[in-house]
Amino acid sequence: MKKADWLITVIGIILLGAGLYMVKTFDDAQGIFLTLPYILIGVGCGVFGAGISNIISKKAISKDADLQKKLTIEANDERNIAIANRAKAKAFDCMTFVFGILMLTFALMNMDLAATLLLVAAYLFVHIYGIYYRLKYEKEM
Repeated sequence: MKKADWLITVIGIILLGAGLYMVKTFDDAQGIFLTLPYILIGVGCGVFGAGISNIISKKAISKDADLQKKLTIEANDERNIAIANRAKAKAFDCMTFVFGILMLTFALMNMDLAATLLLVAAYLFVHIYGIYYRLKYEKEM
């Protein structure tokens, strides 16, 4: 597990470095190279932050056995799992309407067809994913 956290941290640094390098070297960038460096910087910072926070939190927890036991119990507590699942369900319901309104807005604003179709594809992917797991869980229960 520690190797994975270090790997994630290094990947974040690499992405961040690549983005900064591209900002400095591509003076007359056009098309995707106009925004790609900033996307790499943002993703790199996020990945680096996630990796380093995992490393720091695991190091802090490993020194206190009682805290580690308490956090393990809380993570596996049925009540906390039910609350998390219910919150995810509410977020999914909200996302359905927000993405639907956003797709309609994109269509009415005559946005670029590629952007609208990407949003529709993501929307359909999430819903197909939800349907797949609903059918899977219905068979199991």
